[in-house]
Amino acid sequence: MNEAITKESPLVSVLMTAYNREKYIVEAIESVLASTYTNFELIIVDDCSTDRTVEIAKSYEAKDSRIKVYVNEKNLGDYPNRNRAASYARGKYLKYLDSDDAIYPHGLEMMVKSMEQFPEAGFGLASKPEDDRKYPVCISSKQIYLEHFSGYGHFDRSPGSAIIKREAFESVGGFTGERMIGDLQLWLTLAKRYAMVKYPFDLYWNRLHEGQEFQTDYAKMIYPLRVEEILLKALNDNNCPLNHDEKQKIFSTMKKKKRRKKIMNLTRKLAAALGF
Repeated sequence: MNEAITKESPLVSVLMTAYNREKYIVEAIESVLASTYTNFELIIVDDCSTDRTVEIAKSYEAKDSRIKVYVNEKNLGDYPNRNRAASYARGKYLKYLDSDDAIYPHGLEMMVKSMEQFPEAGFGLASKPEDDRKYPVCISSKQIYLEHFSGYGHFDRSPGSAIIKREAFESVGGFTGERMIGDLQLWLTLAKRYAMVKYPFDLYWNRLHEGQEFQTDYAKMIYPLRVEEILLKALNDNNCPLNHDEKQKIFSTMKKKKRRKKIMNLTRKLAAALGF
């Protein structure tokens, strides 16, 4: 693309939060700089790292005027730091990219083009492919909810798979700040008010490593319970876009899945006890 790089008004703000990511942040930054889409600013907000993360980030800031590095005075934690990064943004769109991930060269361009094609949308998420239509497509609030509970799993996405209109993000107050489930809460809230763009997977690479919170035993134990709680709360909310019958059908499906899961867990425990 040949869009002009305007220091005053980047169309998209790439937001990279960091805490002790000296091992990975070079690859993350360079993946953004390799983007085919160039009208962006890259905002890096360090959350009191004790390694060379800030030093590395600032070395890139010195070479590229689109990069701005900020260092928090105290450690905020994951989602509050994401909100802090958004507070520095000037772009029409917010694109989160974690400092241990990487975006593919075409990723940013695909996301921005998809959003520009559907001005009524408040956000976009990577979505499972469909047999009868090619992406991007835009769906309504009701469709977002119905599709999530019918197997698309829209609300299961991480911030890296999303692009958000800054106006929409600010209108709902950003992330709640709640540990581990802040992104789920944000998608549910945005989906009540705005249409959503669906575009293909594989626009960015999500690195898995032992230093991530969701890999801990605590997360594996608590996260499924919190997800169920948040989903039920959203469905019972007066602003939920679904009608009574649609909700009851989903509640019934959720109960059946929970029952099947309990049976499977009991079966595995019994098999282990019997030595199978």
